[in-house]
Amino acid sequence: MKKENIEILKKGGVGVIPTDTVYGLVCSAFDEKAILRMFEIKGREENKPPVVLISDKKDLEKFGSEISEKAKILMTKFWPGPVSIILPIKKDLAYLDKGLGLAIRLPDDEKLRNILKQTGPLATTSANSAGKPPAKNGEEAKKYFKNKVDFYENGCDLPQTASTLVRVKSGKVEVLRQGSVKIDL
Repeated sequence: MKKENIEILKKGGVGVIPTDTVYGLVCSAFDEKAILRMFEIKGREENKPPVVLISDKKDLEKFGSEISEKAKILMTKFWPGPVSIILPIKKDLAYLDKGLGLAIRLPDDEKLRNILKQTGPLATTSANSAGKPPAKNGEEAKKYFKNKVDFYENGCDLPQTASTLVRVKSGKVEVLRQGSVKIDL
């Protein structure tokens, strides 16, 4: 990623980048205004939380989440990888929650993890207008958002398969969105 785009994200900007699953609208996970802007650009429903991408499991400490034994098993088995896990979150970060919890993922792509080390955790949602298919590449994302975002990073075409979204409730794993990884615990 270009250095200027890393700085844009650090200063509250919103951009489009390839993740390890789909092209995503991204912004700092710790900038509530940027997240609201990201949702406005997408036209996303207010009740759906973003997925937060982290560079390392140590980043979980920044969110104050209590991690159950079952969630630790999921992390060990599926991270890094395309599985987003919903965890409890501390109250001052409730804007990431939307009543569901913190959806968080350690991506499999090493290049992306290196970017996350520079930017800090990023909140993301698929790069598409609400109700439309996710963009396969930066050019498709530009058709959706035009000049509403601060930058576009292009890479290869991505398969448009979102991460599998799971949560642990009452000691059982619930699959809330089926992605490329089948969960069988």
